Amino acid sequence: MYDVETRKRALSLVAQGRSLNSVSKETGISRYAIRAWQTRIEPLPRITGAPIRDTPADPAAYSYLLGLYLGDGCLSEHPRGKGHYLRIACADAWPGLIEACRTAITDVHPASKVYIVQRPGCVNVTSYSRSWPHLFPQHGPGKKHNRRIILAPWQQSIVDEQPWEFIRGLYHSDGCRIINWTTKMVRGERKRYEYPRYFFSQKSDDIRKLFSDTLTQVGVEWSTLARGSDPFNISVARRASVALMDAHVGPKY
Repeated sequence: MYDVETRKRALSLVAQGRSLNSVSKETGISRYAIRAWQTRIEPLPRITGAPIRDTPADPAAYSYLLGLYLGDGCLSEHPRGKGHYLRIACADAWPGLIEACRTAITDVHPASKVYIVQRPGCVNVTSYSRSWPHLFPQHGPGKKHNRRIILAPWQQSIVDEQPWEFIRGLYHSDGCRIINWTTKMVRGERKRYEYPRYFFSQKSDDIRKLFSDTLTQVGVEWSTLARGSDPFNISVARRASVALMDAHVGPKY
């Protein structure tokens, strides 16, 4: 925790035109904390007597987990109404993803136990806590693509600080890396050429925009591919952008 004078000093340095990086180095305060003060983030409301954690214990892990949640996650209320279950569906084909999801939940909310529930062809990585609706305010009735999905200011601040973790979480939920191929005549001989490409498929316009906006933030060029009349797919195919994705995201495993 930082006292009021410390916060004022950090914000005054930013107001002078200093970058968050330089202010963070001078004061020893994380960029995430300074950005949170800039956007006047208020603590999440507490429920009397409930063990609510106001903020994620690990912002980077939270950014990744937020991407997983928006893609393949849900919250469901305990039958007795005392808390919520967070469930992230992960395909059996990607054991590395299952372990990464389990680790992220533990890092975000260390007090909550994480367990695996086997389903046909997939598992639900599951955790129970009264904090989950506070940490994922996008929770609501109905399917995500049928309602507005907007990040709270404090969530956007974390994503801005940890954009690649957010991209990786969304990609791990609804993305794939494939090898495309084409043929070309070279000196009278037809040769085959292969090249990697990233795809992200999501029905929600809002979630696709969150993904594409974050790609733009980190310098990845992307395009929209329509499935019939529905622009459900985002493609990353340019060599330099694929190289960035390979360096920071990579194929699922």
